[in-house]
Amino acid sequence: MKVKVAKWGNSVAVRIPKSIADDLGLRPGSIVELERDGASVSIHAEPKVKIPRYRIEDLVAEMKRLGPENEPETVDWGPDVGSEIIDDAWSNTAGSRKDVPAPGKSDDASRRR
Repeated sequence: MKVKVAKWGNSVAVRIPKSIADDLGLRPGSIVELERDGASVSIHAEPKVKIPRYRIEDLVAEMKRLGPENEPETVDWGPDVGSEIIDDAWSNTAGSRKDVPAPGKSDDASRRR
């Protein structure tokens, strides 16, 4: 099959017909291997790998279908240590502490005067 080479920015591009792209499972953003052999160029499509896509609604429905008896056991790993400890305004329920201003609020209203 012959196709026309077109200009694409500083490069050139070859348009792959829809029928071939569909047969190979190529979509915008797909990765292909380009191989040069002398004056010939070959384009090799990577094998089709179907990556499952999950919707949160389907996952929640399946969780409800399985019931609470199939929930995994809760594991207590003990208190937070090291970098697990986050001590900042956002993690400490910002706005509820008197020493931490709520998001978007100035800690000193007099500065605006």
